[in-house]
Amino acid sequence: MPLSLDPGAVGIGLKHRHVDALLAEPRPVDFLELHAENYMGAGGPVRERLHAIAAAYPLSVHGVGMSLGGAERPDPVHLGRLVALVEELAPARVSEHLAWSRLDGDFYNDLLPVPLTEESLALVARNVDIVQQALGRRLLIENPSLYVRLEMNTLDEADFLAELVARTGCGLLLDINNAYISAHNLGRDLEAYLAALPGHAVGEFHLAGHSLDTAATPPLRIDDHGGPVCDDVWARYARLARQHPAVPTLIEWDTRVPSLDRWVAEAERARAHRAGIPYPAVGQ
Repeated sequence: MPLSLDPGAVGIGLKHRHVDALLAEPRPVDFLELHAENYMGAGGPVRERLHAIAAAYPLSVHGVGMSLGGAERPDPVHLGRLVALVEELAPARVSEHLAWSRLDGDFYNDLLPVPLTEESLALVARNVDIVQQALGRRLLIENPSLYVRLEMNTLDEADFLAELVARTGCGLLLDINNAYISAHNLGRDLEAYLAALPGHAVGEFHLAGHSLDTAATPPLRIDDHGGPVCDDVWARYARLARQHPAVPTLIEWDTRVPSLDRWVAEAERARAHRAGIPYPAVGQ
């Protein structure tokens, strides 16, 4: 049976460099998120350490390569590996992206934007259904960070996600940093976007840092997960977390990865925001 998380749990990502420290001394993190593709073929000592981590901390499995937004059905080999990993670890959450990364048998090392059309919605719903049936559980779908608006779009992203939830029973992984980035880059009304999402379907929050590319015209916010969460994202999170107090939160940090203590401090800041307690900014 999948493990459960305490209401309002706050977690961090699992990085190989931090495994020894996490096992040597319990840290004040409520769960750890691992990227599914990093462990689909892992064996030997890596697998042993993963099982030790799973015995010490609840887990969340986050996929990046299922290509749910593609025209093709999920790759059966990739899906089989995901199912095996989930059955082995019994994580509290399983999530994937609203994106595509596979075409005609070729895999692309990127999360490419999904056209927001009725045809695309039907394909994504089909693919989500396939994955959920294989997993035997609800899948959380993460909103993307976007840099260009597709001219073919006929639906708003929030409406697209709401209809996907209605058709498949999936949940949402609300990445507040992604929503902030997309609003800036596309000129989208962030507050209207957040209000239009089906709040009852949000099963997890993601928070991360980003960078500003001032060489672009106009400047672009880049989802690099390379620093602390910015104040504007914290402000939205504080409000949303109080509206949805039971929803767990994951702090991502995938480039320029800090020390474990620094990452844990960012998780503590999330707890403070949830409780409405002022928390001093800390350096990297």
